[in-house]
Amino acid sequence: IQHEMLGFGPLEPLLNDPGISDILVNTYNKVYVERRGRLELTDVSFHDNAHLMKIIEKIVSRVGRRVDESSPMVDARLPDGSRVNAIIPPLAVDGPLVSIRRFGATPLTVQNLLDYKSVTPPMIKVLESLGLAKVNILISGGTGSGKTTMLNLISGFIPGNERIVTIEDAAELQLRQPHVVRLETRPPNIEGKGEVTQRALVRNSLRMRPDRIILGEVRGPEALDMLQAMNTGHEGSLATIHANTPRDALARLENMVGMAGVSLTPRAIRQQIASAITVILQATRLADGTRKVVSMQEITGMEGEVISMQEIFRFEQTGIDADGKVQGHFCATGVRPRFADRLRMFGAAVPEDTFDPDRVFT
Repeated sequence: IQHEMLGFGPLEPLLNDPGISDILVNTYNKVYVERRGRLELTDVSFHDNAHLMKIIEKIVSRVGRRVDESSPMVDARLPDGSRVNAIIPPLAVDGPLVSIRRFGATPLTVQNLLDYKSVTPPMIKVLESLGLAKVNILISGGTGSGKTTMLNLISGFIPGNERIVTIEDAAELQLRQPHVVRLETRPPNIEGKGEVTQRALVRNSLRMRPDRIILGEVRGPEALDMLQAMNTGHEGSLATIHANTPRDALARLENMVGMAGVSLTPRAIRQQIASAITVILQATRLADGTRKVVSMQEITGMEGEVISMQEIFRFEQTGIDADGKVQGHFCATGVRPRFADRLRMFGAAVPEDTFDPDRVFT
């Protein structure tokens, strides 16, 4: 009764379990959760679909959104920052569906990621220096690969005296700096008016005197405004993008700039991308559910019509053991990045042995 009155009903015990990273409600009587990267069915259920609808309406109304037959899809967030997506009939044939991406009360720390072997100490040292030296970073990866976690981690290296503006579809970043301004998009109202897109927020943020702009996810024409901001003095900006490889991320970015409706040649778009972004991190969820930064690449410029890149760090998978755990090792490629000179200018130089290919982390 307490959960029904004050919380989110049958979901409340799951939301209080710190080991759960995703909650997936497939109609009222099937609730799956993800633990340690693996899905499992729970014994949690609702009375019926009407009960589930009440909980959905309770969640979305708290953040000023609505869900009904005229607007059967909604993105919202819980008080702890967890992201919620709900879709109801007639689009969901068998009954309402809810997908909740959990975020812990405290974001993962550098030590957590080192313990999980998601990154290595040399990579952390380089990321810390990149944050201090105001280098533009794009974090690429698939769904659930840890992009937002990496974004939170890198943003932690931004000095506390800088003004940060974050722009997201559903506010989920957990920045710890004192001077953070958070912006969130707004869907259209029942009359189809009042929508505020990420592109409008990016443009508005430029008038807010930001030192850094952090874009939760680039997914449309705001890519052009983001690149122009990066190229016009807003250095050290961060963004995430859905892509399977760093090269795919550049191709997707190029396609998104085309959505902005401007008549730029492919070469002009690629030149903008090459001059705006310096580093691409590739996050991946491996077969055993573990998440790792499998590649760090530096964009070095243009070679003819192609954006040239060089890999700085990589994770090489060697196999899978008897328990189903992925085996492999991290190593540097031996390439000394061009941004090393910029790091030194900002007083954030890293030791030369950071890029030693003989240092292997299994």
